[in-house]
Amino acid sequence: MEAKINRFFDSVGSFFSGNSENIPWCDHDIIAGCEKEVREAVTEEQKRDSVMRLSWALVHSKDQADVNRGIAMLEASLANSSSSLVTREKLYLLAVGHYRNGDYPKSRQLVDHCLEIEPDWRQARTLKKAVEDKIAKDGLIGVGIATTAVGLVIGGIAAALVRKS
Repeated sequence: MEAKINRFFDSVGSFFSGNSENIPWCDHDIIAGCEKEVREAVTEEQKRDSVMRLSWALVHSKDQADVNRGIAMLEASLANSSSSLVTREKLYLLAVGHYRNGDYPKSRQLVDHCLEIEPDWRQARTLKKAVEDKIAKDGLIGVGIATTAVGLVIGGIAAALVRKS
């Protein structure tokens, strides 16, 4: 268990050092611990804090079902945010969840909203760079596929014309 926690903290540290491709992952043991913490919470404040930690763990999971569960929890609790700081945190976690799901435009929209609340938030800026890198990469792949398709069509037409001649 200690080794897993150390790997987790290493991944968080590398994310903050600027490696945008290394957003931290969370495993099922940590999620299970957070779920237990929610069940054992005595006061409403403890429960709110535990639910936030669980939401964080879920959207950082490698399991798509966990990510979707975390997104649903955050969306359901967003209207009940007690401060702009809590709203900012929830929006950021939603952005991470949508990033994990590959919904980069939605992730960018949410992280932009975070940056409206706190323009100098380094964590949000790092996520925004990761999102923009993915959008640019996906755009280049799309252009490459379209170019290849056009080339194949033109090649087919040219081959047909050569055969007719």
